[in-house]
Amino acid sequence: MSSKSFVTHNLCTDATTRKLSRPRRVRTRITPAMVGMLVLVGTSTGAHAGTNGDVFGGIWAVAPAAFAQDVAVPFANKGDIAWLLMCSALVIFMTLPGLALFYGGLVRSKNVLSILMQCLLVFSLVAVLWALYGYSLAFTPGNAFIGGWDRLFANGLTPAAMSATFSKGVVIPELVFFVFQGAFACVTCALIVGAFAERVKFAGVLVFTVIWFTFAYLPMAHMVWFFPGPDAFTSNEVVPAVLAQSGFLFAKGALDFAGGTVVHINAAVAGLVGAYVIGKRVGYGREAIKPHNLTQTMVGASILWFGWFGFNAGSALEANGVAVLAFVNTFLATAAAVLGWTTAEWLGKGKPSMLGAASGAVAGLVVITPAAGFVGLCAALVMGALAGVVCLWGVSGLKRLLGADDALDVFGLHGIGGILGALLTGVFASPALGGAGLWDYVTETTLPDYSIASQVWIQAQGVLVTIALSGSVSLLAFLLIKHTIGLRVGEEAEREGLDISSHGETAYES
Repeated sequence: MSSKSFVTHNLCTDATTRKLSRPRRVRTRITPAMVGMLVLVGTSTGAHAGTNGDVFGGIWAVAPAAFAQDVAVPFANKGDIAWLLMCSALVIFMTLPGLALFYGGLVRSKNVLSILMQCLLVFSLVAVLWALYGYSLAFTPGNAFIGGWDRLFANGLTPAAMSATFSKGVVIPELVFFVFQGAFACVTCALIVGAFAERVKFAGVLVFTVIWFTFAYLPMAHMVWFFPGPDAFTSNEVVPAVLAQSGFLFAKGALDFAGGTVVHINAAVAGLVGAYVIGKRVGYGREAIKPHNLTQTMVGASILWFGWFGFNAGSALEANGVAVLAFVNTFLATAAAVLGWTTAEWLGKGKPSMLGAASGAVAGLVVITPAAGFVGLCAALVMGALAGVVCLWGVSGLKRLLGADDALDVFGLHGIGGILGALLTGVFASPALGGAGLWDYVTETTLPDYSIASQVWIQAQGVLVTIALSGSVSLLAFLLIKHTIGLRVGEEAEREGLDISSHGETAYES
């Protein structure tokens, strides 16, 4: 295989390489040479074409080999290209302004611009790093844990370069895959800043982002999503060699459709470690620290929901039935989570809150991310409802047990929701529970057996690897920054607010 980038959400075993079943498409490309052949054959074989002058009857009778040979040539479909460009824009939109507004409304008014600035700069920084070396290390051949340098400094990323999808013989321009996955990297790094909002040094955030992106995000993306493409699986005999070229967790069979481990658990663990190392905000637990603008948070959550359709449905990499399934599951799971969170809060506290409903929406989006293209609609509803209840506990009871000042509940939402979603994916992907089943790339048939217990254990291994890698990288990075340039602003600067002390401006003029 050439050194192109590929992403997957498939399940592999030592015997076969498998993926969840998805609709197949047959495509034919007519070349100028074929057009000429049609005219010639249609003229010379008129006696055999039927009374209506059926040219195609003649061409298939005389030259089937010419068609068969050309049909095998992969090509990019304009519909797939347009769909993925739109999905890339949606993922960018869910970060800027979606995530920024969601976080901005949750902080106090004196810190609004600081969190907006962190989201904007982290996004921009990661986008540049993605082009320089990030994409290459995530999505080119290397070893089981990290990619290589084939795309260093965007080398070879031209409009002519093509990348595989999940269907044999189907490709997309590598540039659209590059920008789609780049948007994922950007939003993942931006998620982290909510955990230590209102007291972190701006320079410390940027330095941490470079270190964590390089040593935590890129290895996770490679381990979970990299493989040489479906066309590499020509027979059962080549499967071990293909798996040897794939990412570590892909080869184990971990299912992660759109980033439960790579994005949510990865970022949440980093945020939690940061909250511990940086320490609690001044007055935390003694003074009232309330969101300053829940209207802004509601708008941000709505934009996140909208953008998440691109995040999940775009991960099918084609405009097909799997994309539709992921789209609808994102629609349903989020709604169910809003209802689940609101109901639990209403019963527990006596009043449903806007903050709770918006948080429930995010919980539903997170939980369905790893499962979006793998489970049925009723499973999505169940997963969403469970996420609403479990993540409510994550930002309340569990948060008190952990004792960390996770300012904007990054771990309670993305960590707990991501873990729940990763494990439940192993349950509800089962055909017995309405899941799509597993697809054998070699035989191109659905595998007859599915073990829920075995798949849940594989999912758990993916969760544990993510926690271990992100936790260790984050701890080392935060400690390094703490003892060099510093992680936290002074108490006076924190009381004044980071908008003035760090950026010299205010969001609201009195």
